[in-house]
Amino acid sequence: MANMLANIFGSSPVFPLEKHMGIAFDCAKQLRGFFAAVVAGNWDEASAMRAKIVDLEHEADQVKKEIRLHLPKSLFMPVPREDLLELLLVQDKIANRAKDVSGIVIGRKMAIPQSIATLFLEFVERNIDAARQARKSVRELDELFTAGFKGAEVKLVTALIEELDQIETETDDKQVALRAALFKIEAGLNPIDAVFMYKVIDLMGEIADMAERVGRRLELLLSH
Repeated sequence: MANMLANIFGSSPVFPLEKHMGIAFDCAKQLRGFFAAVVAGNWDEASAMRAKIVDLEHEADQVKKEIRLHLPKSLFMPVPREDLLELLLVQDKIANRAKDVSGIVIGRKMAIPQSIATLFLEFVERNIDAARQARKSVRELDELFTAGFKGAEVKLVTALIEELDQIETETDDKQVALRAALFKIEAGLNPIDAVFMYKVIDLMGEIADMAERVGRRLELLLSH
């Protein structure tokens, strides 16, 4: 157990948060290959990608449990422990949403209409970009912790968060365009399929939303 904790926490109480965010991003990143396979109608490949997502989501859950159990409660922490745990929960939702959206698609073997497939894949890619930028921001936690959440490192993280906000705004715009494109063809779809297609779009968009919330939680940490 001691070795396990050492591997997870290293020498920093915020290192495991960085590790968890890395796993959450890896989970979201699998959606690129997953939806490419779905669009191509390759359900064997899509199922394999879904299995990777599930495994990564379980790994994220395990790290989350270890963090909750062992995150230091020291009064000398530069930021409240509760704020770090709130950041953890938001990060975890990125992995959860990747698992949720892939589960719906696999469960129903949902075909992405060809007329909106390009828009859809671009939307997926920009959501992955948001998760990547959230990971990049969280990777600075160790430096922030060392600097006591002060100084030049704060400016760097603030700039990263601003870029994350811009990416999230772009995903919102792409989501609006995608929903409008789906609306134009929905009369030709099975009504239940159309309903679930809107659901998939909404769940996919929540990955960028959660990434943006990671930025908000980091901003809160910077305010202390």
